[in-house]
Amino acid sequence: MNTVKDDTGKRYLLLKHSDSASLVRDPETGNECYVQNDRLERVDGDSPLETAARSVGDPVLTLLTTVHDEETFGLLIELADRGPLGVRTLLDAYDLCESDLHGRLTVLAAAGLLEETEAAGERGYQVTDTCETALEAVRPAVASTDENTGSD
Repeated sequence: MNTVKDDTGKRYLLLKHSDSASLVRDPETGNECYVQNDRLERVDGDSPLETAARSVGDPVLTLLTTVHDEETFGLLIELADRGPLGVRTLLDAYDLCESDLHGRLTVLAAAGLLEETEAAGERGYQVTDTCETALEAVRPAVASTDENTGSD
């Protein structure tokens, strides 16, 4: 399987190649169709698996490729729900040593999921819009569920 693009720049996964047309799949929709070969060009250096992964929106892809354990994911959720939070608050509230917390915060900030801010007069962190978008995509909509069931 290869990554190809058509004359508009749209990327596809090449499924089958024949003399005049090729069967391709749109990684975003999963739709398959035949495209004339003269409209297709192979994309070198772009693996089909990377092309498939890019079918997920950038914020979610960033979240998935950056966060590798439940504690780091939980840290993002806590900052999204309670943040911004100061570094001392984070150290007091969660069972993380200073170097472990600093490492996680640095990786998350470098990925664009967190940004440094001031919280309660000290250095702190808050989630970025990118992180908010990603978390909205992967977390259940609690508020809409409560509204539909009549729960408070």
